[in-house]
Amino acid sequence: MSSSGRSADNAGGSRLARLGPALEVRDFRHLWGAALGWDIGEQMILLAIGWQVYDYHHKALYLGLIGLAEFIPMLLLALPLGTVADRSSRRALLTAAILIDVGVAGGLAVLSATGVTLLWPFLALAMVAGVAMALGSPASRSLPPMLVPTGLVESAVTLRGASMYASTILGPAAAGLLLVISPVVTYSVSGAVMLVGAALAWTMHFREAPGRLGTTGGSGRDLFAGLHFIRGTQVIFGAILLDLVAVLFGGAVALLPLYAASILHLGTVGLGILRSSASVGALIAAVVITRTEIGERAGKKMLLAVGAFGVAVVVFGLSRSFPLSIVALAAAGFADMYSVNIRGTAIALATPDSLRGRVTAVEMVFISGSNELGAFESGLAAALIGAVPAVVAGGALTIFFAAIWPRWFPGLARVNRLTDLAPEGEERAA
Repeated sequence: MSSSGRSADNAGGSRLARLGPALEVRDFRHLWGAALGWDIGEQMILLAIGWQVYDYHHKALYLGLIGLAEFIPMLLLALPLGTVADRSSRRALLTAAILIDVGVAGGLAVLSATGVTLLWPFLALAMVAGVAMALGSPASRSLPPMLVPTGLVESAVTLRGASMYASTILGPAAAGLLLVISPVVTYSVSGAVMLVGAALAWTMHFREAPGRLGTTGGSGRDLFAGLHFIRGTQVIFGAILLDLVAVLFGGAVALLPLYAASILHLGTVGLGILRSSASVGALIAAVVITRTEIGERAGKKMLLAVGAFGVAVVVFGLSRSFPLSIVALAAAGFADMYSVNIRGTAIALATPDSLRGRVTAVEMVFISGSNELGAFESGLAAALIGAVPAVVAGGALTIFFAAIWPRWFPGLARVNRLTDLAPEGEERAA
């Protein structure tokens, strides 16, 4: 990373640095803003498309199919596009991915304006959104360690997580309000917000490593290098796999339109509040982490956080009270933020830059992709056994796996301070 990429822009960053010291770095501020704009636009699309499909068809399984349509491109394209992220300009890839999602928002606006209610056009555009995620996510997640010094990586990861959760507050809340006007307005605003994100991504000034850009390599060994690295690193493998289990079985978010309409009897505004509640809890956790840091016994704290997430999911599944449901989702978000922060910091510090695109691509399939696969699982389970039993069983399974995980991955449970982690063969940076 160039010195200009690391230097603090005091005029623009000193006030923002109160949110986290990594925001003193100009290029990281641009990345943070780009990711926030992209995430807000995506969240608006996800809520709107889920509400429309359920409003048209009243079938829980269709909500799951939307998630599956987003997951399939990630599953098929993650490894090759992760390799591309290690061979090409990550800035250009991120910008292109955001612009693809702008096109998705435009397509959904056209469908809504013309009164299309068929399922397959919505599924097709959801698949295109999955392609955008597969293209942009490895590049976006590989960038923070390139933009900030090692000592600020935890701050960068926390801020990136905070922006993601802030988007799930702002995006659904905005979409819930705008859907009262029309879906066309909702999709148009989401596209405009993502355009701002694309502009911020393109105007990052850092220099990417010349030795990495343009490197050839398309062998099977090169393609699967990230997977092999994760499989051989117990801390990373255990953390990713545990989050996969939690997201897969604890994915109640996909059923929120059903809960809002059929169980809690809410409208679009109530749905937006529910969708935002977990993010409020996550942002509170981000503030706590920023002020106190993760500190010692990081591995055990991750296991406890995942178990607490499962408990919160069970409470939400059983709740018939709107206020209690909000509190349960906020508690789930608080616990999830701790888990996500520990996993993200561990991966950033333990992965060499030459493999970050491929490693984060595999992480995307296991974690980000499992959000969509978890949505399909939740929709299918709700169709088979009912929404409440599906959510409660998923939370209970999450608790069970968090309890037995130390037996399968003792190295993860023994992790003390995250800053002690470093890529194999490299010394820990001061």
